[in-house]
Formats: sequence, C-alpha cells, structure tokens
Amino acid sequence: MKKLMILGGSAFILPVIEKAHQLGCYVITCDYLPDNIAHKYSDEYCNVSVIDKEAVLEAAKKLNVDGIISFACDPGVASAAYAAEKMGLPFQGPYESVKILQDKGLFRKFLTDNGFNCPHSKSYSDKNAPFNDIDFFDWPVIVKPVDSAGSKGVTRVDDPAKLSEAIDIALDCGHNGQFIIEDFITFKGFHSDGDFFTVDGKIVFGPFADQLFDKQAVNPYTPAMLIWPATMSADDDKALHDDLQRLMDLLNMKTGIYNIEACVGANGKPYIMEVSPRGGGCRIAEIQNMAYGENADLIENEIRKAVGLPLTKIEQGKCDGHWVQFDIHSDTDCDRILKAITIDPEIEKNNVKYTMITAKAGDVVKPFTGANMTLGDLFLRFDTREELDKAMSDPSQWLKIEYQD
Repeated sequence: MKKLMILGGSAFILPVIEKAHQLGCYVITCDYLPDNIAHKYSDEYCNVSVIDKEAVLEAAKKLNVDGIISFACDPGVASAAYAAEKMGLPFQGPYESVKILQDKGLFRKFLTDNGFNCPHSKSYSDKNAPFNDIDFFDWPVIVKPVDSAGSKGVTRVDDPAKLSEAIDIALDCGHNGQFIIEDFITFKGFHSDGDFFTVDGKIVFGPFADQLFDKQAVNPYTPAMLIWPATMSADDDKALHDDLQRLMDLLNMKTGIYNIEACVGANGKPYIMEVSPRGGGCRIAEIQNMAYGENADLIENEIRKAVGLPLTKIEQGKCDGHWVQFDIHSDTDCDRILKAITIDPEIEKNNVKYTMITAKAGDVVKPFTGANMTLGDLFLRFDTREELDKAMSDPSQWLKIEYQD
C-alpha cells in the first residue's frame, strides 16, 4: 500500500484524501493543529509545523512515505519539495526552483532577470527601509507578505502616509518577516486564476478563469469568485501560456499541479503574478474537473504522480457551459454571530452543482479579509455567460446570510 503524506488539514484537502483512498493509498495528514477537520478523515495524523522543512523531512523518513504533497496549503509547499528531493520522491520541480516560486521577492527578481514582464517591485525585512524608496515606486502600490496566499495581508496603498499600516498588516500575515512592495497593475479585462498541470515540464492542462473581487469587502483584493471559461482573447491567452511554458522550462519543472495567477495589463503585456506547485484552495481542481470532463482529473493525477503510479489521460477539452466557483463570505465590516445561510430554491435546483458550507449557526463570522475567511463554497453552472453574470452581479438576491441580533 502506497503511503501519501499531505501537508495541511483544511476542508479543501478532503477530496484529495477521498481520492487517495480510492486509489488504495494510506494517507497521513500533517500540521500543528490536531483539531483541523482533514485529520478526522486521514489514516494517520502527524503533528509537525508545515513550515519546518527539517521536521517535515524527519517525519516523512520515519513514516517511510512514498509521496508528499502540500495541497491547498501554500506555507507547506517548500517543505514538501525539500523532503521529496531529499528522499528521491517525485515533485513538480527542484527544491531551489520551488523556493523561487514560493517567495514573492525571489520570484519577482527571477522574472525580471529573465526578461518577463514584471511590476516594479522590491522586498524588505526592515519595515522602515521602504521610506527611503518612496520615489522608487510608481504609486499606487500593493504591499503583501512574500510568503502568503489567498490575498492574506494584501493592501493597496495610494498615499505614502498609509504605508506603515499596510506593512504591519503584511508582516502580521506572513511567516518569515519579509514583505514586498510593487506597483499596482491596472489590468485589461479580468485578473485570471486556475489550476494547471504539467507532464514532463509541458503544460497539458491550463484553462484560465476570470477572477472577480467583491469591491464592497473589507479587503477588496480578496478573490470572491472564479468563472470558466475566461473572457480573455485567444491572443492574450496564448501570450500568457507561452510565458508560463518558458518559465517551466527555465526552472526545470517536471510533472504535477500548479495554482497560477496572471493578468494582461492595460498596456497589453502579459504578467505572471504567481505560480505555486500545489492545488489551489476553494476546490478549484474539483470544479475544473466538473466543467472540463473526465480527462481533467488533476487531483487523481497529482496523487498518482506523488506516489509513483502511472498517470491517467489529461487534456484540456471544451468547457461544458459556464461555471462559477463562489466564495460565500461575510458582507459586514465587524465580527457577527451567524444565524443561517440559505439559498433560493430555484437557483439551488437549476444552477447549484455543489455546496460546501463550512460555517454553522453560532459561529463567529469575521470580515472578508482573505480566502481563509470564507464561510463555504458553491459551484454553479449556467448555459450562457449572460445568465451567469446576471445571477452573480448581486448574489445577495438569492443567497441570504443572516446574523443573530
């Protein structure tokens, strides 16, 4: 029986555990939070910090695992890559390459040094140092931790007088005490996101989704929904894919899943924003499987890759209709106590294809400041983009979040 170690313990890895069990694998989940829900479904729990690469390696050796992944758990990706390399196990790429991808400062430098389009940026560990670089940036700027995902700790700053507060927010949400400041990119159309898959370094599956934000949220830069297929032009899609393939080649990447964010600027140039060798949160791989069909099972193939089983067929076919992954989230700017979440029966019957509501009555609902503050996820399908846009322009018309007085 193959042993698979998964770093992280959130609800987002439950489908990974289920699929691994279907493949006959013994699943070990690891993090420092024993009460996380995924540990109730794995075969074994290992209490290690996912950011401690030596502790992860020691645990993986002791348990004699056949594969290790960090699915929907950004902080654990570098540790998983390190352990895999030390043990000779499959991973998306070399540890040194993964380190570059996982650190926003190193990644921006790599992009710049290799001729990719890249926002003007600089990373810091001294919170006072940026005040000597005020004229270095083209304001407004974005401030964020170098080592977090899900828009946690991300702030747009228009006025240098507000910079100090944004730096504190970034440092509070990061792990290694470093943050990055970069020019704010005005993009054409929508920002883009999606889970991709490479085989022997070649992108074989990579449909972008339109990434939309809730402008009324406390953090208006936290993604609220993803829509497939994307509306970007064929030329823009090709430009981004060509740049991504060149990146994969330069970093000597191999086989596996990636969560990728990108955009096309108002200047018409393609920008690679993030490439993380892991499955994305919010069940992106699952909805893509539903939308693109049986040859788009990235979760199964990520498991197969990790433990050395042969892959199944992976190819990007046509999207069946128009799909949206929606993060159910708070519409308040303060903590509230949840009473109920209800969905209009017609929408639920005709359009909702999957529901995962993680919040329950009596829970404290916090403002929507990052992907970790979602109350659950919905997958919806529509026949046309027009129908989808109409329904999603104001989800409060069919999705009710009630709070206790």
